[in-house]
Amino acid sequence: MTGIPLVALVGNPNAGKSALFNALTGARQKVGNYPGVTVERHSGRLALDDGRPIELVDLPGTYSLDPSSPDEEVTRDVVLGAQAGERRPDAIVVVADATNLDNHLRFALQLRQLGLPMVLALNMVDMAARDGLTIDVAALAGELGLPVIETVAVRKRGLDALRTALSETLRTHAIPAVPTGEVDPDIRHFQREARRIARAATVDEPRARQVTASLDRFALHPVLGPIILLTLLFVMFQAVFSWSEAPIGWIEGAQGWLADTATAMLPAGFLRDLLVQGVINGVGSVVVFLPQIVILFLFILVLEASGYMVRAAMLMDRLMAGVGLSGRAFIPLLSSFACAIPGIMATRSIQDPRERLTTILVAPLMTCSARLPVYAVVIGAFIPARRVMWGVGLQGLVLLALYVAGIVSAMIASVLIRRTVTRGVGGGFLLEMPRYQWPAVRDIAIGLWQRAYVFLRRAGTIILGVTVVLWVLTSYPVAPAGVKQSEYSVAGRIASGLEVVLKPIGFNHEMSLAVIPAMAAREVAVSALQTVYAIDAADEDQGAQELGGKLASRWSLATALAFLAWFVFAPQCLSTIAVVRRETNGWKWPAFMIGYLFALAYVAAGATYWIAVWAGLG
Repeated sequence: MTGIPLVALVGNPNAGKSALFNALTGARQKVGNYPGVTVERHSGRLALDDGRPIELVDLPGTYSLDPSSPDEEVTRDVVLGAQAGERRPDAIVVVADATNLDNHLRFALQLRQLGLPMVLALNMVDMAARDGLTIDVAALAGELGLPVIETVAVRKRGLDALRTALSETLRTHAIPAVPTGEVDPDIRHFQREARRIARAATVDEPRARQVTASLDRFALHPVLGPIILLTLLFVMFQAVFSWSEAPIGWIEGAQGWLADTATAMLPAGFLRDLLVQGVINGVGSVVVFLPQIVILFLFILVLEASGYMVRAAMLMDRLMAGVGLSGRAFIPLLSSFACAIPGIMATRSIQDPRERLTTILVAPLMTCSARLPVYAVVIGAFIPARRVMWGVGLQGLVLLALYVAGIVSAMIASVLIRRTVTRGVGGGFLLEMPRYQWPAVRDIAIGLWQRAYVFLRRAGTIILGVTVVLWVLTSYPVAPAGVKQSEYSVAGRIASGLEVVLKPIGFNHEMSLAVIPAMAAREVAVSALQTVYAIDAADEDQGAQELGGKLASRWSLATALAFLAWFVFAPQCLSTIAVVRRETNGWKWPAFMIGYLFALAYVAAGATYWIAVWAGLG
């Protein structure tokens, strides 16, 4: 304990706070630990311009007094005078980044409510000047009602003025014995005021910042923002179908040519049937959806590179707060649109263990790209390719509805899980908004190539392997005359046992067979159906018929809708289950996830089937 004034150095991460601390204290520093935690305490002494010594403590960077980590808890407790072994500060120096003023002022406004003597160090003013940003320091000080000193910590500029301002503040401001006001823990309440003050104090700003601010007035508007987001998603799913017609036709043509060539060159027998039915037609029935996956990722990559995706996260934060999650869960859930595995691994950025577990458990409900081939083949077979209105196709609307069904299901599941097995208070969420920018064509091209490569590698490994094994299991033993091969074979007999369970929800024998290999990878359901119908075909021409035509002639609309509903919730592939087991350190939560997803899939498919039958669609 010492009698000299204690001054806390506080600010957002990356504001240059530690650089300012080093510049002010030099070698007169002490490093220790706060009692009971592993957070380091950095303190040092300096003399003010009137000769008085003070102790300066450098607190961990944080965005608010609502902590989400042990470091941030220490900062909150120190400034509130609640940290064990630390006295309450006599004054605060808030460090703010001049190039990102509106975001850094939020925390300053919250700290101002404490009633402690305070000085704002407007740091990195040289970087702001380089970007063409001019700030009226006097106007800013007038708006905040406290001294504002320009600093460039790394160049030791503004240190004398800061010491003078701090000396004057300590001399003229009474130090309250207790906090003078109740501090609002939700930093978002200060955002509007921070933006107003930043606009009032900004004399000149570069055009790029003006454009970003103008666009954000629409993109982040509480009413227009969600409408813009839904419109972008709507256009994306319409494009997935309408833009992919031609390239899908090219791939189908190449697939047909390969099958015809192999049939003509090879003698009839095991090798030819395996190559044509199992490899070319089986794997080809999945590869044909490559254009739709590329188009889907084209939109996602452009939205990410342009800076809009962060705005979407902010919009989604409002929705997620209502289901017990924060905007931190948005990025993992968004990643799950590509594949649940990177989405689940991305939950490591969520500090709250209950929120993280909830995000892991609902991430598989987001529609991964592996579902797209299943959706596309069933929609293409049963939903007419007609326009509902100008520029709006019925198939695209149905696809959008399936994606929305996955999102809504994830939100409902999140509410239920947060109110039961992961009950507890959630954390807040803050993001710094990047400027809007034109995406670099080269970066987009590289991103598309990487996604296409991953899909083709999956088709050439997992999907090829499972399809070949399935073809063997459905081809042997050879059925006697008058008996269907798909029912007599090993796979057929397994499917017959499963059909007893799935028949009440409208699934036929072929569908029961397809859901088994789909546990390895969902896309395999498509190649499994292609293989089964090809094996049961009366001749090679019928076997080579396009899969959509086969489904349309054999399934009712009620059956098709039930199959789509099943895949909205379908239990996860084996790779996802393994990742969940690794991230949760046990089999308890993977078993929970498999159980509740299987129950949802069964109930949803059954309800869809019987409602469709009741409506005369079956």
